[in-house]
Amino acid sequence: MIIPVALVAAVIAGGAFAVSSVVHRADETAGMPPWQAIVSHVSAVAVGIAVAGVTALGVLLAGEVLATGLQGLTLPAPGGGAFTGVAAAVGGRLAFRSGIRLSTADLAALLFSFLVIGTLFAMITATDPTWWERSFSQLGIGIGGWAFNGTVVIAGLLIATCGSYLGRDLHRMLGDDALPAIASVVLTWAGAGAALAAVGMLPLDTARIPHAIAAFSALGLLLAAVVLTTVVVGARPVLRVLTIALVVLVAAGLVLTFGFRMLSVAALEGIVVALVLLWLSTLVQLLAILAPDVPRPSARRSPLRA
Repeated sequence: MIIPVALVAAVIAGGAFAVSSVVHRADETAGMPPWQAIVSHVSAVAVGIAVAGVTALGVLLAGEVLATGLQGLTLPAPGGGAFTGVAAAVGGRLAFRSGIRLSTADLAALLFSFLVIGTLFAMITATDPTWWERSFSQLGIGIGGWAFNGTVVIAGLLIATCGSYLGRDLHRMLGDDALPAIASVVLTWAGAGAALAAVGMLPLDTARIPHAIAAFSALGLLLAAVVLTTVVVGARPVLRVLTIALVVLVAAGLVLTFGFRMLSVAALEGIVVALVLLWLSTLVQLLAILAPDVPRPSARRSPLRA
């Protein structure tokens, strides 16, 4: 029963976000050249898909917790309808509010929430209880692997979309002269998101080597995106120190994991994700102060040339 409820809630949340975006942000792309308007529209669609995914996984996680804590509970048709209505109303309300004015900080918070909810659900439904001794990719193996694999795919989409919104904020702050550098930032984040999505689309048990290539590519591209974004933002001591600390800690984690075998791959993955999310939360707070909160149409017909 819980899967249809999750699907209904996801559709309503995605629809609420779409309606809210059209009603409240229809004029956001006014005056923008085609390429900038397309980037804005594609990013909005990606966020809508992510909102629907977060809602669906949230309902699935709540249902799994209830099933575990209240074993034997069977809801009659009215109770099931009420549960569906509450789930759809909560998801729709939050999605509608997100569509009114979606900031990069909101998107980063959505990414964090989605990773937490999706990973918890994957842990609860994991077929291998000892997955933590090896890597998070073990959660994507077996019948219940779709939960983790789906989470990683949508998380990749969110990371790519975060890169687009970071590019929007950087453009508002730096203007058209910085567009080539901003484009490189956006493309690097998009590459990191695509690599992470490939991790979910290439499960460990069916495509071990391509899965490993995608995982290490995601790690390398995330670090490259962090460093490149820091360079483009400019001389901001707090962000620069945090970036250096992140790179040093990740390098140390790699040495401890593969050189001295003191950390499991799962521990390394958890450390990297936590550090990147911490860095991202600092960046979006900084951009919220530095970047104007109004659209900035570009005067260029292409982001790569005048």
